[in-house]
Amino acid sequence: MVTDKLKQLTEYQTKVVELQNSIEQERKEALAHLHEQYGFATPAELIKALREATGATRARKSAGDVRHRRHARITPELREKVKAAIESGKKGGEVAKEFSISLPSVHNIKKAFGLVKSRKKK
Repeated sequence: MVTDKLKQLTEYQTKVVELQNSIEQERKEALAHLHEQYGFATPAELIKALREATGATRARKSAGDVRHRRHARITPELREKVKAAIESGKKGGEVAKEFSISLPSVHNIKKAFGLVKSRKKK
């Protein structure tokens, strides 16, 4: 009957879960002692040797070790050079590349010198 088959299915599913748990436990125990099987004193030594063997010698960056791009220093002299370049007819993107600064920085300098056109009001 169907109910007998459902009971049998439930039993098999329970056995599968138990088997998966036992496999996971055995795997954890085997991994915990893996360094000893290969003659290393600690897991860290095994990991170091694996990284060296695979060429991955650089440790992974932690979340707090984020390196930021170095910002350009916008000096008064640079502001004057940017102003002169804009007044000579160069576009903002060209000026940004020429002086290795960001386009928003170029726009801010233009705004400070009054070199931007105001929007027409509707």
